[in-house]
Amino acid sequence: MSLSLFGIILGLVLLMFLAYKGYSIIWVAPVCAVVVAVLSGYAILDAYIGDYMKGMADYVLQWFPAFFLGAVYGKVMDLTGSARSLGNALVKLIGPRFAVAAVVIPCLLMTYGGISLFVVVFVIYPMGYSIYRAADLPRTLLPGAIATGAFGITMTAVPGTPQIQNLIPTDYYGTTTMAAPLLSLVACAVMLLPAYIYLEWRVRQSRRKGLHFVPDPKHKEVDHDSKALPSWHWVTGIVPLVVVVLMLNLFPWLLNRFAGIELASNYAIVIALVCGILVACLLNLNQAKTLLPAINEGANGSMGAIMNTACAVGFGSVVKVVPGFASLTSIALNMPGSILFSEAVAVNLLAGATGSASGGMSIALSALGPKYAEMAAGNTGVLEALHRIASISSGGLDTLPHNGAVLTLLAVSNCTHKESYIDICITTCIIPLVSSLGLALIWGLFL
Repeated sequence: MSLSLFGIILGLVLLMFLAYKGYSIIWVAPVCAVVVAVLSGYAILDAYIGDYMKGMADYVLQWFPAFFLGAVYGKVMDLTGSARSLGNALVKLIGPRFAVAAVVIPCLLMTYGGISLFVVVFVIYPMGYSIYRAADLPRTLLPGAIATGAFGITMTAVPGTPQIQNLIPTDYYGTTTMAAPLLSLVACAVMLLPAYIYLEWRVRQSRRKGLHFVPDPKHKEVDHDSKALPSWHWVTGIVPLVVVVLMLNLFPWLLNRFAGIELASNYAIVIALVCGILVACLLNLNQAKTLLPAINEGANGSMGAIMNTACAVGFGSVVKVVPGFASLTSIALNMPGSILFSEAVAVNLLAGATGSASGGMSIALSALGPKYAEMAAGNTGVLEALHRIASISSGGLDTLPHNGAVLTLLAVSNCTHKESYIDICITTCIIPLVSSLGLALIWGLFL
């Protein structure tokens, strides 16, 4: 093993360890990047001021509008009570007996509706807190259920999802967000069902042990009852979600079909989220005093989410320029089997290395995407499969302990890695990892 490759592994292990201990990735990521640079014989200042900051800045430049608008959209849905009304309607329909489903389903709806998974954490936790309290379940089980819904299939696998993990591959393969619908649906089944069964098993296990709900001393619930919201207010929760999905997937198709205009994916998500925000505001005009504070809070909250991710991308950018990265790409390109399996391995490794699904996939596809596209020789079916496998694979090893979304979820829920990370790891790391590699192997046999 070369010293540079050893440096990459050491930097990654150190990054995970420090993140697991609860240290901020904003300073941990550049320190670990320096470790990689030093062991690779790379100038420290060039690595930090040059590659690290450029990778970080480029990510912010490209994806800040999506993070910013997603956070504003989510906060409007939160403070107006629209998200809570939709959640409460689902709880009444499902009941606290099925507490896991009552948390997972709203997460799925909201992430598929375009709300950033970081924002969903803030929106869903208060509702999930109430559900788990009513069901008398340990609060430490709640992060696993939220992660399953928010960090899972609607982030990577469901056709048409507006999450950036489904948008990034379109830049490399010329595909749309609806790429490989059959593969997408199969992936949804093989990832969601085992995760849900596991969470229900954890619930039964906790009941057998006699464990009960313990209040979170830091949690203060927002009182939406004082607003005297009408019984139909749940409609204001579902309509903006539908608008976002339609504007992201149907509007670009109509624009191309009737006007011959090709709308880039990063433009489409901006238009879709702006429409979602406008619709959410219009449906809640009776709460006009809430709207501007909601927009303001969402704007401020977006900075933390994108900075955590961008710092992880910066670390990956340093990894990308050191000699050891050539060894990693060589390993990925020379994997046995089809190019789908090669891509699955590459994206999983780099998502794990950066602790970011979107960051790891961006690095992997910028380095290897053109080669995969060339190997696909313009075959639309193969290109769409490459898109979907890349998206699914980004949601595997990304949720290691240093992942920004994991850190945010545990901080919001006031749980430690020791208390709750095992559920997050199994449902959003191990199951997607096995699924992505397995599907890449099997699907590659039929291409």
